[in-house]
Amino acid sequence: MRYAKFGRLDWKASALGFGCMRLPKTGKPEIVDEPEAIRMIRRAIDGGVNYVDTAWGYHGGASEIVLGKALRDGYRSRVRIATKLPPWEVTTAADFDRLCNTQLKKLQVDHVDLYLLHALGRKTWDTVHSLGVLEWAERAMADGRIGCLGFSFHDELPVFKEIVDAYDGWTFCQIQYNYMDESTQAGTEGLRYAAGRGLAVVVMEPILGGNLAHPPDAIQRLWDTSPRKRTAADWALHWLWNRPEVTVVLSGMTTMEQVEQNLASVDAAAPGAMGAEELELVRHAAETYRALRPIPCTRCDYCLPCPSGVSIPHNLGLYNTAVMYNQHAGMKRAYLATKEAERASACTECRQCEEKCPQKIVISEWMSCIAKELGAGVQGAVRQQPG
Repeated sequence: MRYAKFGRLDWKASALGFGCMRLPKTGKPEIVDEPEAIRMIRRAIDGGVNYVDTAWGYHGGASEIVLGKALRDGYRSRVRIATKLPPWEVTTAADFDRLCNTQLKKLQVDHVDLYLLHALGRKTWDTVHSLGVLEWAERAMADGRIGCLGFSFHDELPVFKEIVDAYDGWTFCQIQYNYMDESTQAGTEGLRYAAGRGLAVVVMEPILGGNLAHPPDAIQRLWDTSPRKRTAADWALHWLWNRPEVTVVLSGMTTMEQVEQNLASVDAAAPGAMGAEELELVRHAAETYRALRPIPCTRCDYCLPCPSGVSIPHNLGLYNTAVMYNQHAGMKRAYLATKEAERASACTECRQCEEKCPQKIVISEWMSCIAKELGAGVQGAVRQQPG
């Protein structure tokens, strides 16, 4: 296991972190397979992982409970626990204590080492900031309930920089980052910005929710050209571990096989270990993925608001993901989980959006195609063109 200094702390974190968002489940999708999850977490710790990450809402609130059980029998002293305050549960300043104290009980601990404000964006940051969350966190650090403060992030780069600059006491941040997301949300610029200010950077979604682990044939053929044989997931992970600004890469492991594969993978990783040819191969893979995108939507949102209430970029994005990453069934389920009034099927073909689209996308035709393909259930293939 490789370890790196965690920001300003006098502590080194494992390059691989265990993310408790995708724990194994029983036959019922909402119920965690506790014995297997505990076995996996402990195997990772025995393999050198010392950073475990959970949150209030993971697995419907069960993740913190399962992690607390996994850390019995001496495992608690071998790790640092990271969990997160859910801003969407906050309406008054009193909620900060209520939520944190409940989390400590669920985890069966008297303190958490690393506490994050979860999934910050413009709205959630403004809410908790105005209610005095930073002052509260200072008190919680003083009384020992939390060791240090960080935040996870889902918004645009200017908001990220604003949050980083708002508080000198941040120890770390957590961002979505992978070789397909260099310009998404905080992106590479945000990664460098935070690291340059002394923050440890924890990466989530290193394999883009699993999308990069099962590549289409065009991508796999690229990986096969390399003399160094890696799985598609390994390419994504090593690309991250190659960056000196990345402190911890979180993997949301679901099977013991994934635990073993990730432990083996991290042993061969180090900043700067990938050569120019390998980095160029990853760049080519990213370009090839983008070339597979059937709809040239840049999510500029010029098409909004839709007079009928359709969430146009969301629908186009679901379809692009289905085709690019062979995630047809998953995107059909995501489409059916979208509010009916926001689905492509609500399009009335008024074409007002097409007049405003800089990419000249024939949106009305794509909405009809998406409604047919993604609204037809989870069976059947997704075509790459409308009609």
